[in-house]
Amino acid sequence: MPTFVIVRLVAIAAPVFFMIALIPYVRNDFVLAGLYVAIIAVSSLRYGRHDLLFLVVGCLVLFVSEYFFISTGVETFERKSLLGVMPVWLPLLWAYVFVAIKRGVLILEKYL
Repeated sequence: MPTFVIVRLVAIAAPVFFMIALIPYVRNDFVLAGLYVAIIAVSSLRYGRHDLLFLVVGCLVLFVSEYFFISTGVETFERKSLLGVMPVWLPLLWAYVFVAIKRGVLILEKYL
C-alpha cells in the first residue's frame, strides 16, 4: 500500500481519535457535544459527495441502534444526558465515524 494512502487514512481517523480522547477530560456532555459539532463543522470544509447524508443517516441510525442496545441491557452509560439513557455527544461521535468510514473506503477503493 502506498505511503500516501496510509497518511490519508490516518488523517481521516485523527479527528475520531481526538474526539474519543476528549471524553474523559470534558465532563460536561453539552460542552463535549459542542466541541464535536465544531470538529464536524471544520471537517465539513472538505466534505465530499454525500458526506452530509452519511452524517445525518449515521446519527439517526446509530442513535436508534444505541437506544435498542441500552433498552435490552447490552449497554449502559453513566452519563445519560440524552433522553436519560445515553450521552448527548454519542450520536455525534457515531455520525462522524460513519463519515470517516465512508471516506476511508473511498480512498481504499481508489488506490487498491
